[in-house]
Amino acid sequence: MTAKNTSEQSMTAEDNITTEQPIEDFTANLNTPQQILAGGQMLFVAFGALVLMPLITGLDPNVALFTAGIGTLLFHLVTKGQVPIFLASSFAFVAPIAYGIQTWGIPGTMSGLFVAGVVYMLMAYAVKLRGVDFIHRLLPPVVVGPVIMVIGLGLAPMAVNMAIGKSGDGGFVLIEHNTALIISISALLTTLLVSTLAKGVFKLVPIFAGVIVGYSLSLFFGVVDFSPIAAAPWFSMPEFVAPEWNWHAILFMIPVAIAPAVEHVGDVLAISNVTGKDYLKKPGLHRTLFGDGLATSASSLFGGPPNTTYSEVTGAVMLTRNFNPKIMMWAAVIAICLAFVGKFGAVLQTIPVAVMGGIMILLFGTIASVGLNTLIRNQVDLSNAKNLCIVSVTLIFGIGGMAFGFGAFSLQGVSLCGLVAIAMNMLLPQINKEVKHTPKG
Repeated sequence: MTAKNTSEQSMTAEDNITTEQPIEDFTANLNTPQQILAGGQMLFVAFGALVLMPLITGLDPNVALFTAGIGTLLFHLVTKGQVPIFLASSFAFVAPIAYGIQTWGIPGTMSGLFVAGVVYMLMAYAVKLRGVDFIHRLLPPVVVGPVIMVIGLGLAPMAVNMAIGKSGDGGFVLIEHNTALIISISALLTTLLVSTLAKGVFKLVPIFAGVIVGYSLSLFFGVVDFSPIAAAPWFSMPEFVAPEWNWHAILFMIPVAIAPAVEHVGDVLAISNVTGKDYLKKPGLHRTLFGDGLATSASSLFGGPPNTTYSEVTGAVMLTRNFNPKIMMWAAVIAICLAFVGKFGAVLQTIPVAVMGGIMILLFGTIASVGLNTLIRNQVDLSNAKNLCIVSVTLIFGIGGMAFGFGAFSLQGVSLCGLVAIAMNMLLPQINKEVKHTPKG
């Protein structure tokens, strides 16, 4: 995605990994300067989505750069430097983080994200003990699909509000309506055209292209505020925020970890197919999932967004044949260095809401489409009453804003949908189709 567009791959697709012969690595013999240059290219591919997520949720983009670098390095430490993957901001957490910051502030929200990372690590341990099929049984496509759809569809009002020049909640007008529409639609169309028509490396940076066009139009209409750039020093510490323990935020965030954890399996399958190596076996899914969880928990300690494997970077790996994991480590080091450039973060914060809103229309719709595709690719039969009940209730609870609570505690949104979908899948009886018998004679 964007935040992750390979999650629709079935976990049972393990048998489809091409492992007969590893594909030739064109970067195996690169010297250090060449590896650094290749790492910068990988960061460029991930950059648009990496910084857009914190800008949407109100987090510091410099912190996001720092935690993406730290998280990627931790992932490679856990996986023994064997998997060419880059980790950065997860869009699956956009709505929960936005709600969490509004309700408990950034420190409280970070405690929930820390525990979400711990959930990943517990899942990794379960995979080590019981195999990949354990997750598939607990979180089948009929559960994961509608939960991912709710994540995307629940963000629709925020995207539209920002596209028409309002704040995410629609409470404030920041840019005149018609001006905002021109900017947002131009950014959206650019992103669409680059996604569908561009060739080579340009096809991998549609978000970046959309931001450039939208920002250029914003300059033309005079809606860019340059005061943050003038006030920012050239070099400064990112605005790190330590987590504060908050049980409400923790209980809210735990179910949110379901979709990204399952999505991780699809990403590992994707990079395995690209390189011709079976990373589910070596270093093992339990290691890659644990590395993802450790990166997410570590990110929360600094006030950064959760980390996740980036499918855009997987696409760049396929295009460039940059299979050497050291290149991802150099991308991580470059991200950490950029995090301490104060004016760089200030420039990012001047991007108008209309630019982000236009691109978000596509991104959030893509998340919902991934959920729908999860159901389609895995041939979930909605004529089966149990499946129909799970999908229907999950979607209406999530989109309609259903909330359960007592006292100061409230469960709603993605967290409620995740728990409800799991519970229904476990408790509702399995309904088998009746077998029609052809009468004899």
